[in-house]
Amino acid sequence: MVYTPRTMLKLSLFQELEKELATHLRQHIEAVFGVEHDPVVQMSPRRELGDLAFPAALHLAKVLRRKPREIATELADGLRFPDSVSRVSVEGAGFLNVFLDRSALAARLIELPLFDETSSDEKPSEELRRLGEKIIVEHTNINPNKAAHIGHLRNAVLGDVLVRSLRRIGYPVEIQNYIDDTGVQLADAVVGFIDLRGMGLDEVAALPEPFDYTCWDLYSEVGRWYEGDDERKAVRRETLHALESDNGPRAEMGRLIARRIVSRHLATMKRLDIGYDLLTRERDILGLDFFENAFEKLKASGAVRLEADGKNKGCWVMPLSQSAEFAGLEDPDKVIVRSDGTVTYVGKDIAYQLWKFGLLGRDFDYVRWEEEGLWETASTGGIPSHPEFGQGKKVINVIDARQSYLQKIVRVGLESLGHADEAERSVHFAYEMVSLSRAAAEHLGYLSGEDENKSLEMSGRKGIGVKADDLLDQVEAKLREMVVERYPELDAESLDDLARQLAIGALRFFMVKATTTRVIAFDFQEALNFKGETGPYLQYSMVRERKIRRKLEDAGMATEVDAATVAGLDAELWSDDLWDLVLAAAQTPAVVASASKSLELSLIARQALDLAGKFHSVYQRHRILDETNESLRQVRMATVQVFRKSLLALLDLLGVPVPEKM
Repeated sequence: MVYTPRTMLKLSLFQELEKELATHLRQHIEAVFGVEHDPVVQMSPRRELGDLAFPAALHLAKVLRRKPREIATELADGLRFPDSVSRVSVEGAGFLNVFLDRSALAARLIELPLFDETSSDEKPSEELRRLGEKIIVEHTNINPNKAAHIGHLRNAVLGDVLVRSLRRIGYPVEIQNYIDDTGVQLADAVVGFIDLRGMGLDEVAALPEPFDYTCWDLYSEVGRWYEGDDERKAVRRETLHALESDNGPRAEMGRLIARRIVSRHLATMKRLDIGYDLLTRERDILGLDFFENAFEKLKASGAVRLEADGKNKGCWVMPLSQSAEFAGLEDPDKVIVRSDGTVTYVGKDIAYQLWKFGLLGRDFDYVRWEEEGLWETASTGGIPSHPEFGQGKKVINVIDARQSYLQKIVRVGLESLGHADEAERSVHFAYEMVSLSRAAAEHLGYLSGEDENKSLEMSGRKGIGVKADDLLDQVEAKLREMVVERYPELDAESLDDLARQLAIGALRFFMVKATTTRVIAFDFQEALNFKGETGPYLQYSMVRERKIRRKLEDAGMATEVDAATVAGLDAELWSDDLWDLVLAAAQTPAVVASASKSLELSLIARQALDLAGKFHSVYQRHRILDETNESLRQVRMATVQVFRKSLLALLDLLGVPVPEKM
């Protein structure tokens, strides 16, 4: 799964067409006016004005000292575009507008794959090898101390959609899930079982599932247990030392808790079709002296210093006051190693980031996790024949926006060691948090009707939050009720399967559709609506498309039309609204590439909604089954085929399954 790119890295059909037309126009400008100019292409705002617009004449006006419309008219008179263009017109102040051959482009969209698919077991293309663009995406990263909650779902879904998109446009991607099994949160779970509840290893091992739910309650109990008691907090520090040294009964308890919790997290994410290539354990980063190696490099470079006095006395800190990114902060220096010798998160993360780029000079051992195809790091006893992990050209860390400061420090750490290029390619994919809408919070019992809150933020310490599995169960149950009303004849197994597919679509789409800069408030009605901007709405669009084909088949009519037939159709048969849908579908690969580059995955969601909306708007106006004109029926069938290919690809990227019926 590590090196299995699904496509070759190349331009989409529509991008190739735009590039071809721009090249023709550039050559024509040079021939007519003797100047070099790289034309910019835009989508025309209205179909009656054409499909593509070139503002070249407006840009050339100052150079040639002529009116833009005169320049455009002279260019249009002698311009010979390829057969894909039906005609050219001059519009407005001097835009050179292009009308595409509608039948020819539709035929190519039907004939060629939307993305240039390759076999899943094929090695990376030569182009990718030259680029060396293996991308490591780290996401999910839930502390192994309690159940996953609704906020974790946004991280995991965003990471998964990013991985799917990068692979679809051709990049080899390695998915890592970082397991913080030496941190404070796990230490608190250990303290909770040993010191608060007085339980031994065998007793904890015997606790029934869901174990992560037991730990959920324990986490908030431990927080209250610590309050105002320094001796109890000293037990936490003792436990942290044990976890970092990986020695003694507390470390053994930590290993047991972490493994059981990680198993539960993986099962939760599997319900949403989210998987990984490698589980990277923080314990192994310390056990293999990755941090010590990185720490020595930091000391040798002068990037860290030992504080002799002040509040950080005895700590190794990274002084950041001279860095422009941290200028003006009240306390810009960051502790890397505490005075008690324990290592902070950012210290371990610098070492981890160095390893990801292949800059550390050492590697983990690797063993198989219980799940097929999934590996985990180890300090010793690894399997010699394992995939090549790490050595990334680019690293994308999917972590919420609250961690921006720490992610900047990691980049500064790389820069201070002379790895400026890698620091530039160390990307923080930041996103805002998930809260509950007022209605959802009331439904779950967190707010009363008298509360003034409009939404409710999660707090693990206070025990406030929706467990991911509980949310999935509730969403499935609500959707099952809705499905029963529509299809009372379905058996229980079919009902459950349909509700599960709809729940996956609803939750995954809800986590992606908003821009990452927005805090999103989960609301049951908003997420599950069959007619709004939801996953079920997109699923219903595909179900409706299948229904069209089924009716055609029942009537003994063809359900598809081949590319050669479409190419021979009169271009005038394509109404503007049908053509709008075809043009929108043609731009899907470019939208996916843009979303992957900008890390604004809501663009993919918006593209899917746009296509579905256009499809629903033409569905009733251009009925296929009732059309007696064979050529017109073929135009409509071709439009539906192009739509289906594009929306199916988008739903696959979004991880939204397509049910048989709704």
